[in-house]
Amino acid sequence: MNDALLGLEGISVRRGGRDVVRDVSLRVTASERVALVGPNAAGKSTLLAAIAGLIATASGTIRIAGREIAGLDQREIARTIGLVVAVQETANRLSVAQSTELGRFPHVGALGGLSAKDHAAIQEAIAETGLLDLRDRSLNSLSAGERQRALIARALAQKPRLLLLDEPSAHLDVGHGLELFELLTGIAGRGVGIVAVVHDLVSAARWATRMIVMHEGRIVDDGEPGRVMRGQALGRAFGVRIREARIVSGPDDPATWRFDLESRGK
Repeated sequence: MNDALLGLEGISVRRGGRDVVRDVSLRVTASERVALVGPNAAGKSTLLAAIAGLIATASGTIRIAGREIAGLDQREIARTIGLVVAVQETANRLSVAQSTELGRFPHVGALGGLSAKDHAAIQEAIAETGLLDLRDRSLNSLSAGERQRALIARALAQKPRLLLLDEPSAHLDVGHGLELFELLTGIAGRGVGIVAVVHDLVSAARWATRMIVMHEGRIVDDGEPGRVMRGQALGRAFGVRIREARIVSGPDDPATWRFDLESRGK
Protein backbone atom coordinates (compact mmCIF):
# COMPACT_ATOMS: atom_id res chain seq x y z
CA MET A 1 0.00 0.00 0.00
CA ASN A 2 2.98 2.34 -0.34
CA ASP A 3 1.49 4.12 -3.37
CA ALA A 4 -1.88 4.68 -1.68
CA LEU A 5 -3.00 7.97 -0.17
CA LEU A 6 -5.24 5.94 2.11
CA GLY A 7 -4.82 2.36 3.23
CA LEU A 8 -7.20 0.58 5.61
CA GLU A 9 -6.52 -2.91 6.89
CA GLY A 10 -9.18 -4.72 8.93
CA ILE A 11 -10.76 -1.60 10.46
CA SER A 12 -13.51 -2.09 13.02
CA VAL A 13 -15.22 0.64 15.07
CA ARG A 14 -17.41 0.05 18.11
CA ARG A 15 -20.06 2.54 19.17
CA GLY A 16 -22.83 2.01 21.68
CA GLY A 17 -21.57 -1.46 22.48
CA ARG A 18 -21.72 -2.77 18.92
CA ASP A 19 -19.52 -2.87 15.83
CA VAL A 20 -20.76 -0.22 13.41
CA VAL A 21 -17.78 -0.70 11.09
CA ARG A 22 -16.61 -4.30 10.64
CA ASP A 23 -13.31 -5.49 9.21
CA VAL A 24 -13.05 -2.87 6.46
CA SER A 25 -10.01 -2.90 4.17
CA LEU A 26 -9.53 -0.61 1.20
CA ARG A 27 -7.04 1.68 -0.52
CA VAL A 28 -7.52 4.99 -2.30
CA THR A 29 -4.96 6.51 -4.68
CA ALA A 30 -4.39 9.97 -6.09
CA SER A 31 -7.18 11.39 -8.30
CA GLU A 32 -9.66 8.62 -7.45
CA ARG A 33 -13.26 9.73 -7.05
CA VAL A 34 -14.80 7.23 -4.64
CA ALA A 35 -18.52 7.27 -3.84
CA LEU A 36 -19.37 5.52 -0.58
CA VAL A 37 -23.00 4.40 -0.72
CA GLY A 38 -25.33 2.33 1.42
CA PRO A 39 -28.50 2.54 3.51
CA ASN A 40 -28.82 4.54 6.70
CA ALA A 41 -26.77 3.17 9.63
CA ALA A 42 -24.47 1.25 7.27
CA GLY A 43 -21.40 2.79 8.94
CA LYS A 44 -20.43 5.23 6.17
CA SER A 45 -20.11 8.41 8.26
CA THR A 46 -18.45 6.51 11.09
CA LEU A 47 -15.85 5.20 8.67
CA LEU A 48 -15.07 8.72 7.46
CA ALA A 49 -14.69 9.94 11.04
CA ALA A 50 -12.29 7.08 11.81
CA ILE A 51 -10.20 7.84 8.72
CA ALA A 52 -9.97 11.48 9.80
CA GLY A 53 -8.77 10.40 13.25
CA LEU A 54 -11.83 11.79 15.03
CA ILE A 55 -12.90 8.50 16.61
CA ALA A 56 -10.90 5.53 17.79
CA THR A 57 -10.89 2.17 16.04
CA ALA A 58 -11.35 -1.11 17.88
CA SER A 59 -8.97 -2.95 15.56
CA GLY A 60 -7.07 -2.60 12.32
CA THR A 61 -4.66 -0.09 10.84
CA ILE A 62 -5.19 3.20 9.03
CA ARG A 63 -2.33 4.59 6.94
CA ILE A 64 -2.29 8.04 5.38
CA ALA A 65 0.32 8.40 2.63
CA GLY A 66 2.10 5.41 4.14
CA ARG A 67 2.08 6.66 7.76
CA GLU A 68 -0.06 5.10 10.47
CA ILE A 69 -2.42 7.70 11.92
CA ALA A 70 -2.04 6.10 15.34
CA GLY A 71 1.32 7.87 15.51
CA LEU A 72 0.07 11.26 14.27
CA ASP A 73 -1.58 14.12 16.12
CA GLN A 74 -4.70 15.83 14.75
CA ARG A 75 -2.76 18.71 13.19
CA GLU A 76 -0.52 16.27 11.29
CA ILE A 77 -3.55 14.34 10.04
CA ALA A 78 -5.23 17.58 8.93
CA ARG A 79 -2.21 18.49 6.78
CA THR A 80 -3.05 15.48 4.61
CA ILE A 81 -6.81 14.99 5.04
CA GLY A 82 -9.57 17.54 4.54
CA LEU A 83 -12.95 16.63 6.03
CA VAL A 84 -16.17 18.34 4.92
CA VAL A 85 -19.23 17.88 7.13
CA ALA A 86 -22.25 20.06 7.90
CA VAL A 87 -21.34 23.50 9.23
CA GLN A 88 -21.78 24.03 12.96
CA GLU A 89 -24.38 26.63 13.98
CA THR A 90 -21.79 28.80 15.72
CA ALA A 91 -19.69 28.95 12.56
CA ASN A 92 -22.55 30.38 10.50
CA ARG A 93 -21.68 33.89 11.65
CA LEU A 94 -18.22 33.69 10.07
CA SER A 95 -17.57 35.19 6.66
CA VAL A 96 -16.42 33.00 3.80
CA ALA A 97 -12.89 34.38 4.20
CA GLN A 98 -12.85 33.83 7.99
CA SER A 99 -14.18 30.30 7.60
CA THR A 100 -11.56 29.49 4.96
CA GLU A 101 -8.81 30.85 7.22
CA LEU A 102 -9.64 28.09 9.71
CA GLY A 103 -8.36 25.60 7.17
CA ARG A 104 -4.85 26.93 7.65
CA PHE A 105 -4.77 26.06 11.37
CA PRO A 106 -2.78 22.81 10.82
CA HIS A 107 -0.03 24.84 9.12
CA VAL A 108 0.14 27.89 11.40
CA GLY A 109 3.35 28.24 13.39
CA ALA A 110 3.82 28.66 17.11
CA LEU A 111 3.22 32.44 16.97
CA GLY A 112 -0.22 31.83 15.45
CA GLY A 113 -0.05 34.45 12.69
CA LEU A 114 -0.91 33.84 9.05
CA SER A 115 2.03 33.98 6.67
CA ALA A 116 2.05 35.08 3.05
CA LYS A 117 1.88 31.39 2.11
CA ASP A 118 -1.23 30.99 4.27
CA HIS A 119 -2.95 34.00 2.68
CA ALA A 120 -2.11 32.65 -0.78
CA ALA A 121 -3.63 29.26 0.09
CA ILE A 122 -6.79 30.95 1.41
CA GLN A 123 -7.15 33.08 -1.72
CA GLU A 124 -6.58 30.06 -3.97
CA ALA A 125 -9.21 27.98 -2.15
CA ILE A 126 -11.81 30.75 -2.35
CA ALA A 127 -11.09 31.26 -6.03
CA GLU A 128 -11.22 27.56 -6.87
CA THR A 129 -14.66 27.26 -5.29
CA GLY A 130 -15.95 30.32 -7.14
CA LEU A 131 -16.54 32.44 -4.04
CA LEU A 132 -14.34 35.49 -4.61
CA ASP A 133 -17.35 37.79 -4.92
CA LEU A 134 -18.80 36.34 -1.71
CA ARG A 135 -15.67 36.28 0.46
CA ASP A 136 -17.04 38.91 2.89
CA ARG A 137 -20.52 37.39 3.17
CA SER A 138 -21.45 35.41 6.28
CA LEU A 139 -22.10 31.70 5.84
CA ASN A 140 -25.67 32.07 7.10
CA SER A 141 -26.43 34.53 4.27
CA LEU A 142 -25.43 32.07 1.55
CA SER A 143 -27.54 29.62 -0.39
CA ALA A 144 -27.14 25.93 0.39
CA GLY A 145 -24.93 25.43 -2.65
CA GLU A 146 -22.75 28.43 -1.84
CA ARG A 147 -22.40 27.33 1.77
CA GLN A 148 -21.30 23.87 0.72
CA ARG A 149 -18.66 25.36 -1.55
CA ALA A 150 -17.47 27.51 1.38
CA LEU A 151 -16.99 24.39 3.47
CA ILE A 152 -15.00 22.82 0.66
CA ALA A 153 -12.91 26.00 0.43
CA ARG A 154 -12.00 25.63 4.10
CA ALA A 155 -10.87 22.05 3.49
CA LEU A 156 -8.92 23.03 0.37
CA ALA A 157 -7.06 25.70 2.34
CA GLN A 158 -5.53 22.81 4.30
CA LYS A 159 -3.85 21.70 1.04
CA PRO A 160 -5.00 18.10 1.59
CA ARG A 161 -3.95 15.14 -0.49
CA LEU A 162 -7.16 13.32 0.48
CA LEU A 163 -10.62 14.94 0.72
CA LEU A 164 -13.45 13.29 2.68
CA LEU A 165 -17.04 14.54 2.32
CA ASP A 166 -20.16 13.39 4.16
CA GLU A 167 -23.20 13.73 1.87
CA PRO A 168 -21.99 16.92 0.17
CA SER A 169 -25.00 17.14 -2.15
CA ALA A 170 -27.65 16.72 0.57
CA HIS A 171 -30.30 19.48 0.45
CA LEU A 172 -28.99 20.80 -2.88
CA ASP A 173 -31.19 21.19 -5.93
CA VAL A 174 -30.27 19.51 -9.20
CA GLY A 175 -28.31 22.45 -10.60
CA HIS A 176 -26.26 23.07 -7.47
CA GLY A 177 -25.65 19.36 -7.12
CA LEU A 178 -24.23 19.18 -10.65
CA GLU A 179 -22.03 22.21 -9.96
CA LEU A 180 -20.74 20.60 -6.78
CA PHE A 181 -19.75 17.33 -8.43
CA GLU A 182 -18.13 19.25 -11.29
CA LEU A 183 -16.06 21.12 -8.69
CA LEU A 184 -15.05 17.84 -7.03
CA THR A 185 -14.07 16.36 -10.38
CA GLY A 186 -11.77 19.32 -10.98
CA ILE A 187 -10.20 18.93 -7.54
CA ALA A 188 -9.54 15.24 -8.17
CA GLY A 189 -8.07 16.12 -11.54
CA ARG A 190 -5.10 17.81 -9.89
CA GLY A 191 -4.22 14.71 -7.88
CA VAL A 192 -6.42 14.87 -4.77
CA GLY A 193 -8.06 11.59 -3.82
CA ILE A 194 -11.73 12.01 -2.87
CA VAL A 195 -14.01 9.78 -0.80
CA ALA A 196 -17.58 11.06 -0.54
CA VAL A 197 -20.63 9.59 1.15
CA VAL A 198 -23.34 10.06 -1.49
CA HIS A 199 -26.98 9.28 -0.76
CA ASP A 200 -28.19 9.60 -4.36
CA LEU A 201 -27.15 6.52 -6.34
CA VAL A 202 -27.61 8.23 -9.70
CA SER A 203 -25.32 11.10 -8.74
CA ALA A 204 -22.82 8.64 -7.28
CA ALA A 205 -22.72 6.54 -10.45
CA ARG A 206 -22.36 9.53 -12.74
CA TRP A 207 -19.62 11.25 -10.71
CA ALA A 208 -17.47 8.50 -9.25
CA THR A 209 -14.69 6.51 -10.84
CA ARG A 210 -15.36 3.87 -8.19
CA MET A 211 -18.31 2.94 -5.96
CA ILE A 212 -18.09 1.21 -2.59
CA VAL A 213 -21.26 -0.26 -1.10
CA MET A 214 -21.50 -0.59 2.69
CA HIS A 215 -24.11 -2.67 4.51
CA GLU A 216 -24.25 -3.42 8.23
CA GLY A 217 -20.76 -2.03 8.71
CA ARG A 218 -19.08 -4.07 5.98
CA ILE A 219 -18.01 -3.42 2.41
CA VAL A 220 -20.21 -5.67 0.27
CA ASP A 221 -19.17 -4.42 -3.17
CA ASP A 222 -16.40 -2.25 -4.58
CA GLY A 223 -15.68 -1.44 -8.19
CA GLU A 224 -16.50 0.45 -11.35
CA PRO A 225 -19.87 2.23 -10.98
CA GLY A 226 -21.56 0.55 -13.94
CA ARG A 227 -20.79 -2.91 -12.61
CA VAL A 228 -21.72 -2.04 -9.02
CA MET A 229 -25.05 -0.53 -10.11
CA ARG A 230 -25.92 -3.76 -11.88
CA GLY A 231 -24.67 -5.97 -9.06
CA GLN A 232 -26.88 -7.87 -6.64
CA ALA A 233 -25.11 -6.52 -3.55
CA LEU A 234 -26.48 -3.02 -4.07
CA GLY A 235 -30.08 -4.23 -4.13
CA ARG A 236 -29.58 -6.40 -1.07
CA ALA A 237 -28.00 -3.52 0.85
CA PHE A 238 -31.02 -1.29 0.27
CA GLY A 239 -33.56 -4.06 0.81
CA VAL A 240 -34.95 -3.95 -2.73
CA ARG A 241 -34.58 -5.95 -5.90
CA ILE A 242 -33.25 -4.12 -8.93
CA ARG A 243 -34.57 -5.83 -12.01
CA GLU A 244 -32.53 -3.80 -14.43
CA ALA A 245 -30.22 -0.80 -14.42
CA ARG A 246 -29.28 0.51 -17.83
CA ILE A 247 -27.80 3.63 -19.36
CA VAL A 248 -30.28 5.43 -21.61
CA SER A 249 -28.56 7.56 -24.26
CA GLY A 250 -30.20 10.62 -25.74
CA PRO A 251 -29.33 14.12 -26.95
CA ASP A 252 -30.44 15.83 -23.74
CA ASP A 253 -29.22 13.35 -21.16
CA PRO A 254 -26.39 11.08 -22.32
CA ALA A 255 -26.02 9.08 -19.10
CA THR A 256 -29.24 8.62 -17.16
CA TRP A 257 -29.73 5.54 -15.01
CA ARG A 258 -33.18 3.99 -14.91
CA PHE A 259 -34.35 1.49 -12.33
CA ASP A 260 -37.19 -1.00 -12.28
CA LEU A 261 -37.73 -1.70 -8.60
CA GLU A 262 -39.89 -4.22 -6.82
CA SER A 263 -41.42 -3.52 -3.42
CA ARG A 264 -39.78 -5.08 -0.39
CA GLY A 265 -40.92 -8.53 0.48
CA LYS A 266 -42.62 -9.14 -2.85
